[in-house]
Amino acid sequence: MSIYQHFRPEEKEFIDQAQNLKEQVRNSYAPKLTDFLDPREQQILMSITGNDAEVKIEFFGGGEHTERKRAMLFPDYFIPGEEDYQVVLFEVIYPKKFVAMEHRQILGTLMSLGLKREKFGDVLISGDSVQIVAAKEIENYLLANLNKVGKSAVALKEKPLEKIIQAEEKWEETVTTVSSMRLDVVLSSLLNLSREKTKALIISGKVKVNFKEEENTSEECREGDILSVRGFGRCKILSIDGKTKKDKWRITAGRQK
Repeated sequence: MSIYQHFRPEEKEFIDQAQNLKEQVRNSYAPKLTDFLDPREQQILMSITGNDAEVKIEFFGGGEHTERKRAMLFPDYFIPGEEDYQVVLFEVIYPKKFVAMEHRQILGTLMSLGLKREKFGDVLISGDSVQIVAAKEIENYLLANLNKVGKSAVALKEKPLEKIIQAEEKWEETVTTVSSMRLDVVLSSLLNLSREKTKALIISGKVKVNFKEEENTSEECREGDILSVRGFGRCKILSIDGKTKKDKWRITAGRQK
């Protein structure tokens, strides 16, 4: 029985990487550290290595409530500490009286620096406090190059990991009606894009449903689903509120600020 049948076809490359990493740890009898993984990737890695008696696995993303985490695969003699995960925490210093920072804005700035998404973890916002979790190997690059977000000058200050904040989930709430709960229909309404545009985004692999890439335009959305669209941020279906007199679905959704 092939392991691939339990996963989506587009996840094959990551599965192969995970299996290779597990074999490296077994053969070298030494720990291996991954980049930051999203919850779906963590789930896949756990399912591949979780029952292996020779290879242990733990995750750490800078704090208890972080979403994106680095994984440590290690033999049974090794006991990983926080320092082994090579995670650094930065506070973003910016003119708080005049500027409001948004998650999408900061994420876009980081990507524009030419960094791979896998090299940094969560972007945390609570009130006017903004923090970025990153891999230690890009620490100097970030300090040298991240000096502006939008039109605002910023600076980074490294903080000890125990000072990490818990992000406030801020969703800009909206109520809309859709003819069906198909993924392309829902995204078209939530992002205010044409149906053709949302179909193109889905087919080209730029849409994730619950952290899983989804290329099926007719995939049915459900209450609680998190929809991530590259270049447009993240939406969440907060509730499905029944049908209108015109037989349309009324949904309450949020878009991450």
